[in-house]
Amino acid sequence: MHANNDTWRRGARYFRFGGHQVAYWTHGLIEADTKPLLLVHGFPTCSWDWAAVWPLLGAERSLIACDMLGFGLSDKPNMQYSIDLQADLQEALLAHLGVTQWDALVHDYGVSVGQELVARQLEGSAARGLEQIVFLNGGIFPDQHRARPIQKLGTSPIGFIVSQFLNRKGFGKSFSQVFGPDTQPSEAELDIFWEFISENGGHRIFHKLLHYIADRRANEARWVGALKQVQPRVGLVNGALDPVSGQHAWQAWRERLPSARQHLLPKVGHYPQVEAPEEVAAKALEWLAEAPRPIRAGSRRAVRGS
Repeated sequence: MHANNDTWRRGARYFRFGGHQVAYWTHGLIEADTKPLLLVHGFPTCSWDWAAVWPLLGAERSLIACDMLGFGLSDKPNMQYSIDLQADLQEALLAHLGVTQWDALVHDYGVSVGQELVARQLEGSAARGLEQIVFLNGGIFPDQHRARPIQKLGTSPIGFIVSQFLNRKGFGKSFSQVFGPDTQPSEAELDIFWEFISENGGHRIFHKLLHYIADRRANEARWVGALKQVQPRVGLVNGALDPVSGQHAWQAWRERLPSARQHLLPKVGHYPQVEAPEEVAAKALEWLAEAPRPIRAGSRRAVRGS
């Protein structure tokens, strides 16, 4: 499913954000590039999730991705995590690279980061250069998110205890359940996922990273409302067999965002970019090649496509 993880590690570059070290990757990015593609990963993994689609997307677009704070090769401080913080991080990375216009491809936890950036743009407060976003499986609509048992435990009062007992065996069993039956990760691939998760003791802050579920509930009206205003500029590629945000979430997208693009992968689970990289890359590139009207910062009116 993936490129060699050692090669991926060697390709990491670093910058400072809020006093912490953040790992990031770029492909084909040059100073004159006006619109790269920003990739935002999910929970509990990291930007290595994009390794299988990286060369496919990179054939047509310049790319940017980072491991958000608490994930992968980035610092994992014992702190309060929030989607607001991670959105600030994405904006800081773009500023660090001198990027003023970009598209985005977002997954899972990254879905919420993407929604926050859209909301900021509509409010005129930030993210002015954001153009189109392609969403993959994630909790776009909180009422459609079917949390896994480990997530429910992690957000409970004993969440900090759950984090202390996480291990490779339990992770592999739970994680494999969100993949499609025909696209299961191998034991070697699970080893690599766990390697990045547990880097610098990252699995010990599992419960802190899960705060995003509360963030989604608190921001539901603002985040979903923002998507309703930008329907011609967003699309969802969804793995149908995902028990967390599968076909039921895709159906809600079709009903609630009828002018937005959508594409269902019937044999794929929660990680479309890992399970079906060729189809995800092809659909994302197809949509991103289109040119809908831009969002006007500060506008509260629905944006209509051209």
